[in-house]
Amino acid sequence: MTTWIKNGDLIDPAEGAVKPADLIIEKGRIQTIAPRGALKDIPSAVKVIDASGKWVIPGLIDMHVHLREPGHEYKETVITGARAAAAGGFTAIACMPNTDPPNDCRSITEFILEQARRGRTARVYPIAAITMGQKGERLTDFGDLREAGAVGVSEDGVSVMNSQVMRRALEYGHYHGLRVISHCEDPLLAGDGVMHEGEVSTRIGLAGIPAATEDILVYRDISLARLTRCPVHIAHVSTATSVHLIRHAKEEGLPVTAETAPHYFTLDHHAVAGYDTRTKVNPPLRTPEDVEAVKQGLKTGVIDVIATDHAPHSTLEKDVEFDRAAFGMIGLQTALPLTLRLVAQGVLDLPEAIAKLSTRGGEILGIPGGRLAQGGPADLAIVDPDHEYIFDEAQILSKSKNSPFVGSPMKGKTRLTMVGGRIVWKDA
Repeated sequence: MTTWIKNGDLIDPAEGAVKPADLIIEKGRIQTIAPRGALKDIPSAVKVIDASGKWVIPGLIDMHVHLREPGHEYKETVITGARAAAAGGFTAIACMPNTDPPNDCRSITEFILEQARRGRTARVYPIAAITMGQKGERLTDFGDLREAGAVGVSEDGVSVMNSQVMRRALEYGHYHGLRVISHCEDPLLAGDGVMHEGEVSTRIGLAGIPAATEDILVYRDISLARLTRCPVHIAHVSTATSVHLIRHAKEEGLPVTAETAPHYFTLDHHAVAGYDTRTKVNPPLRTPEDVEAVKQGLKTGVIDVIATDHAPHSTLEKDVEFDRAAFGMIGLQTALPLTLRLVAQGVLDLPEAIAKLSTRGGEILGIPGGRLAQGGPADLAIVDPDHEYIFDEAQILSKSKNSPFVGSPMKGKTRLTMVGGRIVWKDA
């Protein structure tokens, strides 16, 4: 069926523009993009979607989520995670390998893709493990994993501490066209820490994780990129020093890209003072100065991507003492409205905000999407930018509810998400 989306404002990251436009979609692709009102003689059989007062944006791409399947399906599955993603305006998500067992072989990669096909919502792209069993010792078969459908490799959740192994991963990944995504954390320095090491941790009596835990590995991996001239992507940047190091790496022309997550530019370590385990994340929420540095990193292009690091946990892992609680929070349905706060604050303009949530991640992983173009896939979302609401648990489609933003006011809501011209989410 042909679909006509009319009267919307098209957000075009490629041109950096917002323009009134209509779209004609046929056979899963965008056939026509025309100025609003320019299309005439539309057949009566066309399905019409009126986007008056709304934005039509490229489907968002999240290059960093945890879907927990296989092994922890009580927290999340590929199908439930993809459904939550679609509700948040995401048409593609890349899932990290720290499942049980880890995604370190062809069979698990293929299993994830098969589950995604069964769900028929957002597109799912597996990120495979760098080392067998994520033990940091023996590299996985990058070529076989790439052939099976993996689009990147990572040890997310742990770091590759052996620098020689990490060097070989960068070289091997570059050869096979797999972006290496680095979780930068020195576990010995982090020790038993559960939040950022600073005046708040001292005051409330929780063991701290110093910012240097991240900074040291960021410096190491930038040095390896300089040595090998192979790309590395730094995950979930949270410290001012990391932003500084990445800025200098880019000025030097090194193949380094980076992401942050919405909680690192929205919350700081004062949010932990109430011992709410939903604020326990890794890396931890940092200082207000770090938050400002992350914002500036986004504004200046030092940080390329906004990814959610969606990390679902059940009440079994979260409704316990703070020291014992699992690290992580969900984020697929709050990423867009939280990023729109940066637009309201003047940190990013609207097309650049959408680019960081879509285009940039797709480019880094080498996957389609992140733009609206004639002849391109009809992966898009329709967003009501003025809708104000309180985010509550009833709206959460993830199996897990571990978001510190439950009860918070939000502005900007996804009304419809389309993948390949097919509606996969529509807000009731």
